[in-house]
Parts: sequence; C-alpha cells; structure tokens
Amino acid sequence: MCGRYAVRHDPAMLAHEFDAFDRTEGEVAPDFNVSPTRTVPVVVQRGRERTLRPVRWGLVPTWAKDTTSGPPMINARAESITTKPAYAESVAHRRCLMPATGWFEWSPGDRTRQPHLCGRSDGASLGMAAVFSAWWPQASEAPLVTCAVVTTEAVGEFADVHHRMPLVLPRRRWQEWLDPESTDVAELLSGVDSGVLTELELRPVSPEVNSIRNNHPGLLERVAPAVEPQPALFES
Repeated sequence: MCGRYAVRHDPAMLAHEFDAFDRTEGEVAPDFNVSPTRTVPVVVQRGRERTLRPVRWGLVPTWAKDTTSGPPMINARAESITTKPAYAESVAHRRCLMPATGWFEWSPGDRTRQPHLCGRSDGASLGMAAVFSAWWPQASEAPLVTCAVVTTEAVGEFADVHHRMPLVLPRRRWQEWLDPESTDVAELLSGVDSGVLTELELRPVSPEVNSIRNNHPGLLERVAPAVEPQPALFES
C-alpha cells in the first residue's frame, strides 16, 4: 500500500474541504482509479497560505540523475522516512496532504481477489500524509514536482487485507503536518490515530477497478463480495 486510490471530488470541493486556495489550474480532475505517475492534487502550505496544487505521484529525489531509474517511489515508510536519503529532506521541509476518497486493497489468499475501497463511512475526503520534492532537469526548465504517500503498519480490519496502510491524519493534525516551520513530526509518524479508525470502513467494490482502463464513479459503489468457488463433490 498504497498503489491505487480514488479522488471523487473536483478541485473546488477539495479546496473547500481542506481550507485551501485552488491553484491546480485545470491540471487535475476527479479520478476514480488513480495509478502511479498520474498528476494528482496535494495540499501544501507556505507561510499562511494553504493551497491545492497538481504534482506527479511517484517521488523523484532532488539529487536523482533522471526520472526513469527504477520504479516510481509512490510510498515512504513512516518508520524510516526520516533516515532514508530519498525522503529525509522532504519530510523535514516539504510535507503535504494527498486528498483521497479512499485507497484500494485486495483480499489476499484466494482466487477471487476481492477489491475493497478503504475510506470514510460518511464519504468525506481523507487527508493522507505525504511528502513532495522538486527535481530540475536543467537550470532553465521548470521543476518536476512529485510526491509519495507516507505509509504505516496496518491496524484493525485493514490488517486483514494488507500489512501496510496510508498514514491518515485527523483534521486537527493537518496544520501540524503542513507547517513548514516544524521539522520534528515524530509523534505524527507513530501511527494512525485511533479516532481516525472509527471513521473508516472497508467497502467491497467491483473487480472493474482491477484495470486502470476503467475509471468511473461506479468503481466506488459497494457490491456484494465475490464468493470463492468451492471444489466439486463427487459421489463414489
């Protein structure tokens, strides 16, 4: 986790939910099946201004030689983010929130691979802790701004579908995470707040989500979970 998620609200609604100014300039739209390397909305704060901005999902460190060396760095483990060279500078100075309706996970251990949407039961957006980085291809060109979701050990029913989950922050901690003047966020990295867990649910959704070619609101609707085929019984 997190390898796929959904954002059903448009930038204007997200800006309202996160008390931010919309600076996406038409570069993002609702996306019901977000996959790595897509342009996604993030919430950042500089000074007193909180804004919603478009960035690419899959962090490229400032010191990288190019953007193609290895798979996209879409996740950063909370337990090691402050010491890993790729993320240490970002978690100290460039933190953001990734708004999401929820993230997708698949039931392990059976052939049905039932997908689930993990999100708030009331439909409001989550604030997933994230970090961002600006990479300059050349001095004369605009930087490529990229991001990664912070993940932590899964707890509760979410541990039944995957051992990791996004670090979802409660609204009361958003400002603390976004504050660029604060460099010590060890307490926030310690795990998902127990209050957040009471607001989340696992919702079985259509296997259409398995293909990134499918992208429509119906992917977020609850469905009856698939049933594992049972072996046939033969009479002697």
